[in-house]
Amino acid sequence: MIDTPAPLDALEDPSSAMSRARAAEVERVVAIGSGIASARETLEIAEREDGVFVALGIHPHQAADDEPLEELTGLIDRRTVAIGEVGLDFYRDYAPHDDQRRVFADQLLLASELEKTVIVHSRAADDETAAMLEDFGGTVVLHCFSSPPLLPVALERGYYVSFAGNVTYPKAADLREAAGRVPRERILAETDCPYLAPQPVRGKTNEPAFVIHTLAALAETRGEDADELSRRIDENAAKAFGLQ
Repeated sequence: MIDTPAPLDALEDPSSAMSRARAAEVERVVAIGSGIASARETLEIAEREDGVFVALGIHPHQAADDEPLEELTGLIDRRTVAIGEVGLDFYRDYAPHDDQRRVFADQLLLASELEKTVIVHSRAADDETAAMLEDFGGTVVLHCFSSPPLLPVALERGYYVSFAGNVTYPKAADLREAAGRVPRERILAETDCPYLAPQPVRGKTNEPAFVIHTLAALAETRGEDADELSRRIDENAAKAFGLQ
């Protein structure tokens, strides 16, 4: 199984979390570094831990911060499989919308130039996210999918759709309905740790080992065997991120 993605640097003890993940047969993780400090720490984790790949980006919450894209670009190396998470968040409004648009556009251009996948965060900004992605010709992963109105665009354009622990919550019937509509070759699963722990472990600090609960919920929703879906998700992630 694979967790795509997980901000490992947000965990108190990433090494112990990775040990528990491996015990749960979650052998690979795409870890996100958001901003310069987080990117450096995430790269250090990937250097220490087998099976950890890296995505680097400037989160929309950081769009107004002093996070020079040139410095982030200089950190991209062989372990970096994606640019992200990037996008728009008009729900929290931690950064002005114009700054978010500018930083998102700049990172889409970077991903195009480097031929990297983008991991996209979109909240309360479905139409604008879709519009900004319209001319992007690379691979798109819709991270922590929570916007069913965005699903038709994702299906039409062949985006990967990644579900987190919130798909397991009793009131998330709309997310489970969306999960049932995603083609087998486009579905992914993630923790987005340390947040959104799945229902069986809700209230605990989320970590990569817990992605198995999200997998179980997705398999039940889709009427598929969990082991077969796990293999399919692993194959999808390998294709989406160019993993070896």
